[in-house]
Amino acid sequence: MSPTLDFKDRLLSAAGHSLLTVFGRPAAGRPSPAHSPAAELDEAQRQLAGALMRVNHVGEVCAQALYQSQALLSREDSLRCQLEAAAAEEIDHLAWTRTRLDELQDRPSLLNPLWYGGAFALGSLAGLMGDRISLGFLVETERQVEQHLASHLDRLPAEDLRSREIVDRMKEDEAAHAQHALDAGATKLPPPVPGLMRLAARVMTTVAHRL
Repeated sequence: MSPTLDFKDRLLSAAGHSLLTVFGRPAAGRPSPAHSPAAELDEAQRQLAGALMRVNHVGEVCAQALYQSQALLSREDSLRCQLEAAAAEEIDHLAWTRTRLDELQDRPSLLNPLWYGGAFALGSLAGLMGDRISLGFLVETERQVEQHLASHLDRLPAEDLRSREIVDRMKEDEAAHAQHALDAGATKLPPPVPGLMRLAARVMTTVAHRL
């Protein structure tokens, strides 16, 4: 998405991107980090890995919504380009987790349209409050996602190296995105906001684990 586009064009582009994210199969720009051969998992291990990767896929659906909404409302072209570059890396995560779900014979969340819409609304609210606060929201989001991914590395079956390789690379990328936002001048969010974000994330991950 070029920074020379006017708001109407960017809005139409964001709408098209939302349809591709929720209903399509975006292609990754980087090779999947899942290099290990597929392990033989028993049914309980397969179901657990599938549920965790479904939650991770939902997280990437939400990430696309957040980045698209924040880029749409950004006042600065340079920041918009930074958000769009991060969104492109998150598309890799979206594709990797979807492919791993297929390998595990599992499915994405049935509520992905709802997750996308809610995240887009939150990202829009942050964007309307100004670029520095929007960046602060991004930093807190990425830090919470990084913690969430670390917990999944603890919970995934030890034998499921392919899922673990994907989650580990995603965790590295999220940390880098948070640092880039800090370098760009993010404002620290007031204490109630991170707690509310954690609560919303807990609801999402609990529901997505099953649906």
